[in-house]
Amino acid sequence: MINALPELTDLRKPALHSALLEAMDNKTKPLGSLGRLEALAVQIGEILGTDKPVLEHPQMVVFAADHGLTAQGISAFPADVSWQMVENFLAGGAAVSVLARQHGLALTVVDCGVNRDFLAGLPAGTQRPGLLVRKVAGAEHGTADSSQGVAMSKAQCEQAMRHGIELVRDLPGNALLLGEMGIGNTSAASLLLARLAGLDIGLCTGAGTGLDAAAVTRKCEVLRRVLALHAHATQPLDALAAFGGLEIATMTGAVLQGAAQRRVVVVDGFIASAAVLVAHALQPLVLQRCVFAHRSGERGHEFMLQHLGVQAVLDLGLRLGEGSGAALAWPLLQSACAILRDMASFASAGVSEKSSSVTA
Repeated sequence: MINALPELTDLRKPALHSALLEAMDNKTKPLGSLGRLEALAVQIGEILGTDKPVLEHPQMVVFAADHGLTAQGISAFPADVSWQMVENFLAGGAAVSVLARQHGLALTVVDCGVNRDFLAGLPAGTQRPGLLVRKVAGAEHGTADSSQGVAMSKAQCEQAMRHGIELVRDLPGNALLLGEMGIGNTSAASLLLARLAGLDIGLCTGAGTGLDAAAVTRKCEVLRRVLALHAHATQPLDALAAFGGLEIATMTGAVLQGAAQRRVVVVDGFIASAAVLVAHALQPLVLQRCVFAHRSGERGHEFMLQHLGVQAVLDLGLRLGEGSGAALAWPLLQSACAILRDMASFASAGVSEKSSSVTA
């Protein structure tokens, strides 16, 4: 195991929590009339430790890697789409690229183990804007086929997690939005959910990038064999190493570090939630720092959210990944902060409160 995981403290301070609730309840509105936006504002206030929260320099980080399990035909798209989409991110043409520009999110793509040299042909030491290369020794081109053996060695898994910890440590701002890219990574997420939540793989397996019903059945059969092969991998990091992927492991480290730095961690969909699932198994307090952007259309995500005991902000039937759902939810986080920070109270605005004699 990694020598020193980032340490987390309990953010729930009774005095601050009461002050945030009182501030929200005394805004010029009927009690609770802003619904779940009020709870979101209170959560962000607790993460940032203030009743006047400001989200600064938000960082959208997309973690990318390839998966050896694709050799078993578990995806509707070829593995080359992973590197092609990384190039699309860098060119500004992907959905998350468009949304990041729209909302002023700094976008960084991390090559955790894509089967491509994105610096080929460039002078030594040259970097590409918006790209961080954080490949893992011995897994530069992606994980091994988990139907034949472990996807990663324990050392590789730990190195990927360290990469996530280190890169977040160096990022500015107080908000981290998680995205990912990797053909085959819904299978890794399904396997992690089945093992760590104790669910049947049939409940955890969906269409991924667009499989038909027969292909989903075949995918489920493959994943059931993978689970049986790695029946011993019951602990969080053992399961992560057995099933992959490199982007999920790197993202797990990023979640832990973001949480330790009291950043607001905005979790995208199924795969990003799988990284939180592992991080939560290691450090349960990470959930205090996490805002789950949306409930994915991918079947297993609903069960993952239920297992974690959390509720997503949006439910739009999204299943694109990339961080697109996190970017779409971002304006709601900004609105929640603005309401808590700037909205007048009954006293400051001179507005009469609800009469105590009225009961209905």
